[in-house]
Amino acid sequence: MQESFGAYIPFVEHLGFEMVFFDDGQSELRYTPEPEHLNSFNVTHGGAVMTLLDVTLATAARSVDKAVGVVTIEMKTSFMQPARGTLTGKGRLIHRTRSMAFTEGTVFDADGKVCAHATGTFKYVTRAPAPDDAQHPAHASPEISTD
Repeated sequence: MQESFGAYIPFVEHLGFEMVFFDDGQSELRYTPEPEHLNSFNVTHGGAVMTLLDVTLATAARSVDKAVGVVTIEMKTSFMQPARGTLTGKGRLIHRTRSMAFTEGTVFDADGKVCAHATGTFKYVTRAPAPDDAQHPAHASPEISTD
């Protein structure tokens, strides 16, 4: 389970994202795409890059209060170049209100070149209590939706 994210998120675990830093309005994640995460050009699929950005922005939003959850309200992504090799997502909380977070983040390739950039708006939500059925891995801790 991805305990470092503060919640079990099956899709994040499936992709293999690794939390590097998650504090004080900033986040950093690392992602080494598997062959099945590539597109027909043999580079990381745009949907996987957008997922990395979504989780990077969401964790930046949560980094100032890790007890709350967030849901994505909107996200705008710009792709600059193909994403090759191990990717690093760096996120920043730009502004927050009691109920909303405004963020930005960038994905860098293995050579440190910018591949994609996004801005996102997230709504802070109270996390639901964990279900009683602790036998299912998906029920081991409450989820944070970052879809």
